Order: sequence, then structure tokens, then C-alpha cells
Amino acid sequence: MNVMQKKSKPRVKNEEAILIAAEEVFSELGFAGATTSLIASRAGIPKANLHYYYPTKEALYQTIISRIFSIWLHAAETFDDCDDPADALGRYIRAKMEISRMHPLGSKIWAQEIMHGAPQIQGFLETTLNDWTASRVKIIERWIAERKIDAIDPQSLLYMIWATTQHYADFEHQIGALNGGKALSDEKYKHATETVTQIILKGIGIKMV
Repeated sequence: MNVMQKKSKPRVKNEEAILIAAEEVFSELGFAGATTSLIASRAGIPKANLHYYYPTKEALYQTIISRIFSIWLHAAETFDDCDDPADALGRYIRAKMEISRMHPLGSKIWAQEIMHGAPQIQGFLETTLNDWTASRVKIIERWIAERKIDAIDPQSLLYMIWATTQHYADFEHQIGALNGGKALSDEKYKHATETVTQIILKGIGIKMV
């Protein structure tokens, strides 16, 4: 057991170094411009080692895409463990804002992929994302039927939440430029998060306490 644990530590370390480097390179150069040689160099490992963990650039890219989507899915678990839309949506929006702050590169890679027509993840959009969105829509429709929120289009609500929260990742340079050339401080980011939450919840008829 000790031998296996010792062997696993370098593997975990190498994989994490590869993923960090891959996020940087893919966000800077896109899928087409990125190379496994550059990613390996950024990770500080031989290219052969990178291909030991990820045989192709496509496999590595899919892992990066899946990772950010998994983080977003985890944030949306509030839909499942709470039937109060104010609480469920409020926690979801706040979580998405925090993800944009902590994982901006993953969000940028996703945005670039979509803007280029999703050549690498079209199948994923048509299956996993489509099924997930349909399940969230049903919950929102139930809240509408129960008159817990206004009769709005559920998909439009989801699109608005995604667009607004991910703006803070995808356009962080613009936000910084409009903030005196500096990233938002903890206090300003918290204020932005609460403002976004309040605007969206009020917009669907939820009274803020």
C-alpha cells in the first residue's frame, strides 16, 4: 500500500501540473494554436510524459472542458437539495460568480470553443448539456406552476445567469480596465455578486429580504 501511495503522488502532481499548463495555453492560443510541446514545457515535464497521461491533444482538451463543466454542475446542485427558488437560485448565482473568480481560464476556454462553433464538444452539447438543461428547466417550470416565481422562460433565465456570472471570467481584463487597471478587490467582488443576485432574483418576482 505504501509503495502504491508513493507512486501515486508524482502522478497526481504531474497531472495537476499538466492541467494547469493546459488551461493557460488553451486559453491563450485556443485549441488550434495550442501544442502539446508548449503545454509540456509550461508544466515542466518532457513531452513524452504528457502523452503518457494524455495520449492526444484532443484528450487533454476534453479533460479541461469536462473539468470546468463538472465544477459548474456541482454549483447547480442547489436545484436538487432546495425547493425554495430564492435560496436555490441565490446560492447557484453566488457559486457561479465564485467559480468565475477562481477558475477564469476554464470559462474562457469554454467560451472560445462555443464561439468557434464547438468543433470539439458538439456531441457533448447535444447530450450531456442538453439533458442537464432540460432537467433544470423542469424544476423552474414547477416553481412557476407553484407561483413561487414569475412566469418567465426558464431557458432565458439560465442563459442570463450563465452570461452574467461568466462575464466576470471571460471579460475580467475589461472589468479590470474599468476598475482603474486593477482586479476587483474582495469587497468589490462581493458587492458585485450580491448586486447580480439581487437583480436576477427581483427580475423573476422574488422579494428580497
